[in-house]
Amino acid sequence: MAEDRTRDSKAARVLRISHIELENWRNFTHVSVDLQRRAFLVGPNASGKSNFLDTFRFLHDVASVGGGFQAAVRARGGVSSLRALAARRYPDVRLYVRIGDDVAQTSWQYGLRFNQDNLRRPVIREETVLHNGASILKRPDEEDRKDPERLTQTYLEQVNVNRKFRDVVNFFEGVRYLHIVPQLVRDQDRYVGRSDDPFGGNFLEQLARTPEKTRTARLRRVADALKIALPQLSDLELWRDVRGTPHLRGRYEHWRPKGAWQTEGQFSDGTLRLLGLLWATLEGTGPLLLEEPELSLHPEIVRYVPQLFARLQRRTGRQIVVSTHSSDLLHDRGIGMDEVLLLEPGAEGTTVRLAGGSDEIRRLLEAGLNLAELVMPRTRPSRPEQIALFGEW
Repeated sequence: MAEDRTRDSKAARVLRISHIELENWRNFTHVSVDLQRRAFLVGPNASGKSNFLDTFRFLHDVASVGGGFQAAVRARGGVSSLRALAARRYPDVRLYVRIGDDVAQTSWQYGLRFNQDNLRRPVIREETVLHNGASILKRPDEEDRKDPERLTQTYLEQVNVNRKFRDVVNFFEGVRYLHIVPQLVRDQDRYVGRSDDPFGGNFLEQLARTPEKTRTARLRRVADALKIALPQLSDLELWRDVRGTPHLRGRYEHWRPKGAWQTEGQFSDGTLRLLGLLWATLEGTGPLLLEEPELSLHPEIVRYVPQLFARLQRRTGRQIVVSTHSSDLLHDRGIGMDEVLLLEPGAEGTTVRLAGGSDEIRRLLEAGLNLAELVMPRTRPSRPEQIALFGEW
């Protein structure tokens, strides 16, 4: 019991993003919303779920070694592509986050506002860092005004000036995004030399780079979980072919005494996606971003994914932000109203609000309905049946 309390206490002190504000970021002209350790993004197609997750990825890319502000904006098509189409009078793009734990939800604050210059280069209009309410950084400063070229780089990416808020830098570097595409896992030759591809192009290389003892222990845990969905699976291991290329292989029990081995090329899409999901939950401690983890999985497995997250968080405290279209995923009655974010597109951009902010949803939950029954209909296209008429056009 004492061990459980110690574990819970440590998990509660792990940093997370407790609040996020966006202005003129892609689909969003203005967003201001609190985030819990577990967050589920729900909305219609093209409402901005991926773009919301991309704010976390953007901060990761800016802070990471080999990345930086210019590269992060360029990878997204430039400031003009990032700026919301509905932006009018105030065209700057702004991101602001509060970082804290369950005890102090605002230990750190980081803000970045930017636009572009006449050469279409991204230029910082404002960069701020606060720690426990005290200002650590406020730009532009006097040196920036003397040399405006400095405003093409954030202090996040400059190790010689970010010592006072290195915790923020390390936190952003720890953000992980995963959206496994099974075909890319199987076709490794297309991604030779690429590192940390979030779509699985070098997923097996990432496994191979993990220290052997750690990798073996994690694969054992992953295999134990996979056996629930794949009862015939008995073993899972990393294996290298004659060229030294890493492969995942699993042994399946059947009528032969020793069973038979299959590699990732023979795994189903669902097996690869579930395997990637399970591995990602064991790797790292920073925020984990997942897009539609329900894809290719059986509905009965999907129903228990939120509990998987909750138990993982009890042990590690890791923040998990998930986009989903799945009613099965939201069927879990353990999901709180403050954990579900509703994205609602409109003429002035997409709005984001907590499900708990709706009095109607609160009343219906108290009446016995679950979140899936209340939230998913709000994401339904107005006339989905019309697509059936496509064959007649």
